[in-house]
Amino acid sequence: MGLRPNLLTRRAAGVASTTLALLLSTAAVGVVPAASVLSAAPGASCAEPTDVHSDARVKKGGSAKLDPNELTAKQVRDREADLASALRERANFRAGAGAAPLATVTIPVVVHVIQRDTTRAGGNIPDSLVTAQIDVLNKAYAGTTGGAPTAFGFQLQKVQHVTNAAWYPIVQGSSAERQMKSSLREGGKNTLNLYLGELSDNLLGWATFPTRKLNSMDGVVALSESLPGGTATNYNQGDTGTHEVGHWLNLYHTFQGGCSGSGDSVTDTPAESSPAFQCPTGRDTCTAAGLDPITNFMDYTYDSCMYQFTPGQASRMLTAWNAYRAA
Repeated sequence: MGLRPNLLTRRAAGVASTTLALLLSTAAVGVVPAASVLSAAPGASCAEPTDVHSDARVKKGGSAKLDPNELTAKQVRDREADLASALRERANFRAGAGAAPLATVTIPVVVHVIQRDTTRAGGNIPDSLVTAQIDVLNKAYAGTTGGAPTAFGFQLQKVQHVTNAAWYPIVQGSSAERQMKSSLREGGKNTLNLYLGELSDNLLGWATFPTRKLNSMDGVVALSESLPGGTATNYNQGDTGTHEVGHWLNLYHTFQGGCSGSGDSVTDTPAESSPAFQCPTGRDTCTAAGLDPITNFMDYTYDSCMYQFTPGQASRMLTAWNAYRAA
């Protein structure tokens, strides 16, 4: 699978000359400019999670203390068994209610910009970066960057700036992260809460996988300077957000499981033994058919290198939505 010619030029034109990169990894992603502060109070109570495993996006050389980058084989088996069970339950429920599974979905987005103070250096990014990120998500998930179209669109509901030095930087897996999310998260399981700020351990971001029971950790976290117009070199076209929202919608990394087993549980993404960094065109690390999917949003390459989801990934995300997040 080769790189699409002039990909970076086409993308930049769609983001009004700004660039965006995403940093996401375990729970939520948020961006909120001070000029548009709205109510900070969450609108729903959330049960605490029993097992909130998350997935991340990491720069080359980065690390995560709780190693959220890849699931174990057992965790994958358990998640796949739970998905099958949840689908059966929802099918029985819909049959009784006379309702059909959703075919298209508009996801409400609430963004929380976490800042140390009111300076840009202290995390206070402008609203324009947030709206550019939403634009990047809509283009990526609509397939207009060159990949398969998915069922999902994104609608910004609120941007909230929160000045709290105790939550800055956002430390993956910390009690401060839990306190932040428990205090700020809004909406139901269908609402994407994005938490933006400086992140720990050189992470670009992290996100929670969907679960049957809503918990306060649900959401996406991303490096604020990975948004379009941000300062995270090579990771500032917004695709950290695209990547982490993919996890929130139940996608694994393309390199999940390496060259053996079920891999990422999607049949049309070629097997890949390990994460790809930068943009290694022609990389082929497994004997199975197909070059490594370095242009897939669920790998670790530069934002300028990734541009697509596959039809199988699009199908998996919609299946998981109807199992876990649909009303």
